Amino acid sequence: MGREPNISVGVDIGNTKVTTCVGKFENGTIDILGMGLSSNQGMRKGVIIDTEETVSAITASLQEAEKTSGFNIDNATIGISGPFIESEISRGVIAVSRPDGEITAEDVARVIEAARAIPSKPNREILHVLPINFIIDGTETIKDPVGMVGIRLEVNANIISASSNGTKSFLRAVEQAGLAINDLVFSPLATAKVLLSKRQIEIGAMIIDIGSSTTSYAVYEEGELITCGVVPVGSMHITNDIAIALRTNLDVADTIKTQHAYAMADKIDDKIEIDLSKISKTEEGTVNLKYVAEIVEARLNEIFALVKDNMTRAGVDTTLPAGVILTGGGSKLEGIIEMAKESMRLPVKIGESEIEISGLIDKLKDPIYSTSIGLMLWGKDKTSPRRPAGIDIPGMGDFVGKIKSMFKNILP
Repeated sequence: MGREPNISVGVDIGNTKVTTCVGKFENGTIDILGMGLSSNQGMRKGVIIDTEETVSAITASLQEAEKTSGFNIDNATIGISGPFIESEISRGVIAVSRPDGEITAEDVARVIEAARAIPSKPNREILHVLPINFIIDGTETIKDPVGMVGIRLEVNANIISASSNGTKSFLRAVEQAGLAINDLVFSPLATAKVLLSKRQIEIGAMIIDIGSSTTSYAVYEEGELITCGVVPVGSMHITNDIAIALRTNLDVADTIKTQHAYAMADKIDDKIEIDLSKISKTEEGTVNLKYVAEIVEARLNEIFALVKDNMTRAGVDTTLPAGVILTGGGSKLEGIIEMAKESMRLPVKIGESEIEISGLIDKLKDPIYSTSIGLMLWGKDKTSPRRPAGIDIPGMGDFVGKIKSMFKNILP
């Protein structure tokens, strides 16, 4: 069965997995028609190290999603993440074009393009230009300047970029899998569409997505993205730590992590042991679970400390009333909520969908699908393939409608 205009597909290409979500939008409802999941051994820390393996993983995930949805998938919104993603604040400045000083949608498009055009580091590809606020003749914190009067219009914008080489390799793998790209999106922004409510974004909240070898984050306040980024540590590092400390193989270490480990050592009785022979016939002896918890807690503390350090360097206040929303495979660790509360000094919860979706509801409860669902939502209004770089303005209400047509003229 062919694609329909109201069908959207999101594909999340991660270090150990590729997930695909096929959604249908009809009469104001969102229905998940199909999901795909495949393992991926072709990436490391967000960088493709084996193109053939990555292409095979993408293809397998697409085929499963096609089978469950009944739709052929030929284009999708793609998520990208990795340490090569950077976020920086840029300011664009223009003179208002009309003689009477009234600011138009064209002026807004020009000032955003000015922010985008400010020289940055070489060999970077801009993924998103996200306005934070506008300034008219020195008056700041203006959300919608259209119709107002002034001589000088400025914008503070969040520029999210990726390394050119990393992006090209990524795009090549997607294209070899036979997929046209509607949009290339920094993954946490898509995840936020699913897990953050408008109220949380307004009062201040952050997404922390603990993947296998990286952890990505996005911080929102007053309805806008404030900062985002990636740290090069994830849940696979916990598995590696356990394997090294216990002198066991990775499969056994992963089983210990997922089935027996706890994220806070002081909550575990130091007399509790597990018999390794019950996990694998090739293993013998026992392991102290408090010792395992100490290993897990140390690595999680490192992850959260790196995120906080990045926020501090970006000049972002770590006081967020709506707290931290955890997602990703690493968020499944037992005790991680208590541990994160203590480390981040903020309210913490595991992410749950903040939107009403029907269809494959059970997938909404598994954090490994959150990003692909968010990418599907992101792509619902962008079903025509184009070059993967754009200007996106979340949280600006009717203002988006006023200038959407203008943006189409300046997208590469």
